[in-house]
Amino acid sequence: MDGVPRVPEQRRPAPGNAPEELRPHFSVLGPVRAWNGAEQLSMGSPQQRALLAALLLRDGRTATAHELIDALWGEEPPSQALAAVRTYASRLRKVLPAGVLVSESGGYSIAVADGALDLALAEELWTEAEKARGVSDLCQARSLVNKALSLWDGEPLANVPGPYAETERTRLEEWRLQLLESRLDMDLEVGCHAEAVSELTALTAAHPLRERLRELLMLALYRSGRQAEALAVYADTRRLLADELGVDPRPGLKELQRRILQADPALAEPSAAAPEPAAAVVRPAQLPATVPDFTGRASFVSELSEILSAAEGRVMAVSALAGIGGVGKTTLAVHVAHVARSYFPDGQLYVDLQGAGARSAEPETVLGAFLRALGTSDSAIPDSLEERAALYRSTLDGRRVLVVLDNARDAAQVRPLLPGMEGCAALVTSRIRMVDLAGAHLVDLDVMSPEEALLLFTRIVGEERVQSERKAALDVVAACGFLPLAIRIAASRLAARRTWTVSTLAAKLADERRRLDELQAGDLAVKATFELGYGQLEPAQARAFRLLGLADGPDLSLAAAAAVLDLPAEETEDLLEALVDTSLVESAAPGRYRYHDLVRLYARACAERDELPPSGRAAMSRLLDFYLASAARVYAIERPGDRTVDHLESTEHAGQEFSDDSKALDWLHSEAACILACVQQSLGAGTLRRAVALLLASKDLAESGASSLRYELATCAARDAAEALGDAHAEGRARVSLAQVLSKVGHFDKASAELARGAELGSISGDPWTTGNAPNEQGIIAYCINQHEASETYLLRAIEEFRADGNRAGEASALCNLSRVLDALGRTSKAIDLARQGMSIYDDLGLTFRLANAKSALGIALSHMGRHAEALDQLTDALQVFAENRQRLWEGTTHFRIAQVHVAARRSPQAAQHAEQALSTGCVGGDWMRANVLTLLGRTLDSIGQVDRARACWREALSIHESSGAPEAEAVRGLLFPMAAA
Repeated sequence: MDGVPRVPEQRRPAPGNAPEELRPHFSVLGPVRAWNGAEQLSMGSPQQRALLAALLLRDGRTATAHELIDALWGEEPPSQALAAVRTYASRLRKVLPAGVLVSESGGYSIAVADGALDLALAEELWTEAEKARGVSDLCQARSLVNKALSLWDGEPLANVPGPYAETERTRLEEWRLQLLESRLDMDLEVGCHAEAVSELTALTAAHPLRERLRELLMLALYRSGRQAEALAVYADTRRLLADELGVDPRPGLKELQRRILQADPALAEPSAAAPEPAAAVVRPAQLPATVPDFTGRASFVSELSEILSAAEGRVMAVSALAGIGGVGKTTLAVHVAHVARSYFPDGQLYVDLQGAGARSAEPETVLGAFLRALGTSDSAIPDSLEERAALYRSTLDGRRVLVVLDNARDAAQVRPLLPGMEGCAALVTSRIRMVDLAGAHLVDLDVMSPEEALLLFTRIVGEERVQSERKAALDVVAACGFLPLAIRIAASRLAARRTWTVSTLAAKLADERRRLDELQAGDLAVKATFELGYGQLEPAQARAFRLLGLADGPDLSLAAAAAVLDLPAEETEDLLEALVDTSLVESAAPGRYRYHDLVRLYARACAERDELPPSGRAAMSRLLDFYLASAARVYAIERPGDRTVDHLESTEHAGQEFSDDSKALDWLHSEAACILACVQQSLGAGTLRRAVALLLASKDLAESGASSLRYELATCAARDAAEALGDAHAEGRARVSLAQVLSKVGHFDKASAELARGAELGSISGDPWTTGNAPNEQGIIAYCINQHEASETYLLRAIEEFRADGNRAGEASALCNLSRVLDALGRTSKAIDLARQGMSIYDDLGLTFRLANAKSALGIALSHMGRHAEALDQLTDALQVFAENRQRLWEGTTHFRIAQVHVAARRSPQAAQHAEQALSTGCVGGDWMRANVLTLLGRTLDSIGQVDRARACWREALSIHESSGAPEAEAVRGLLFPMAAA
């Protein structure tokens, strides 16, 4: 990067013959140190280290005695300076291995092997980084610069006296800053602007007059959608430069401000292309296999292939295929996508949007899957639909990717999933014509022509069998209404039964009732075809087909299916694979199975017709038992000693076994959609309490953030069902569970209302789970809205209830919550004592995850006692635990607490950095907590002179608090308008 000084290249003697691990090596990018192999050597007094540093920094050249005297003492050397230099050199020679410190020509030099001086290694890394950046390999360049920066260990030449050391210290620190600027510049080039904000905030606070850092911060904020803050940084910089130096910002900074004001589109993108190295590029190849006997549709294949091949140079090519179910939309789209693969070398994405089902795929869920397929880590995927869509488009920028969106509900579902980038394309299939999808090329797909239908039938069955019964074959395809799905299923059944003739099949299809069903419009067009396949199943296969189709989830695992059928896993797998072979069930992934939406509806019709009602109810009861028992096992693993599992409804069927903790949590999150669908399907009188128990056992789904909305919807449905049935026990639990979700997103009024009624119902039903958890949650909410006396009352009641129930984990939770309250009331010593009591209980129970809550409470209280170092230790431990347990919202909240400690310790740059991380991660408390973080960030920015940016933060915080009616609005208003507040 221009402006980065070149550290002079080291000229070193050739390394000796000693093994590398035994050779001496040195550091100057921090304290001046030396090692002989793994052993650190004592370098003696500061003057001896100053002599060693002067020799190390001379590039292997000999330093005369006069030069060394000047380096150590400058213009005022002591009278015995020469003797002192010789003494220092003699002492160093005794410590260093033989031959390292050399005397020659009245001076000294140090023989340093390649890679044995940290400064030389940093220079080599920077040289390689420049080369990588020169060939646009920014990923490698960033990695190399980061390695170079990691060699710094505090202040260069730390505590080394003398004018030479002071000069070199300044030069090396300047070089480190310019390396940082170079790496941050590359961060912005590859789109890591959101991640860069917190680091740049801390750096600009530490180096307020460094305009390049301010410029990078403005650009990072602008690209993160924070235009007002970006402009506020410029205003802060201009005022600071005028006050301190009497100058204006440099032209580059002024130009950036002008472009931000004009919303220059070029600023929204990286300044240069930043391809990942070939080995690191993720090229998804998600297309399902094309059918080997694809038939007909030649004009459509040609038309769509031509559009896709011309995608390069266009903003986006979108083709939307519409037609009735079973007409072959997916088959055609997948076939065309395979034909056009070569035009999209950066990958192909595919998703079934389940638009014809009762619960179609949510765009934000699909975007999360797409981003992961494109190489984005889970921690970098934002929560909201808008943020995910923006990151998706940014990730696709510069790539040529084909996106197949299958079985879409409508244009609204599709729009966020379109790439929108030049060179990319999308193929969409749906049952409706997407006339409101702007710019799309619409294709109406009709049934096959008789010739195409007969050809498809012949390719599946075999020409020999069809040729001898051509008329019967024409009768078959005509009876199928020339619908590809119906023809394929009928022909596959015939091909699998060598004793049948084509006439046999035609006779079966001649039944007028089936043929009339098929010829009718809509979903009935394929019903007769499904009936044909179903009719050929063995009794056990047919039973499996009917019962498994009753489950509402998007798919079923093998273990869940075994529970539904009440069969061993091996026998269940045989039945499912047989159904897959008949195309009545799809294999979604190894060990997972799903129904096409139309087939599921047909399976349920079969169950209604062929199963006695108790049989279907018993199957769904077994599925509920499976999920409840499995989730309870996960809960017990995650929270040993928590009495919640003892209060869950009993089950008659066992759940999943887990070999370790991580697999248990993985199972819970992978089954989230199926678990919550099962809850909503099980809200009848006989299963309601178990459904509510399943919500309690799977509460991690609400706390992780990823499934919290679906969890909230399921809990609302359970509450309403319990109220309608007059079940106080279930309703109380559902209301408390719902309140826990609502409070985590900052909806305190709604949560309080649910808790008030839940607590009342818990008392009526005598449910110890509700009577303990309701006041605990009420205490948390009262604390959040600054009603500390009420919070104390609630939490003391919770502690009493938990102790009466023998629920030590619940008691520890309430103790830690009460610790926060007493700390807020100024009773900090008691708060510390309570937090330690909670920690002790958690420690006894082995509750590592919950121990983080106790550490957080203790850290807050210790901070208020002025014991900031101890507070940071506790909070840092908590942060690590939350991160390891995928509790993203708690992780963000802990960053906020750490920021508060830094504020109390008057370390504003560090506070700003953690506040920025809290903003980007998200916190428990939703928008209310975001506003609190913004308020704190504004205070830290104001204290380091970034006044305009601070005010931008406060304005956003005030807007959030005013919209919710939060009392914190008054305090923020006082920050923005201090004169009015006075």
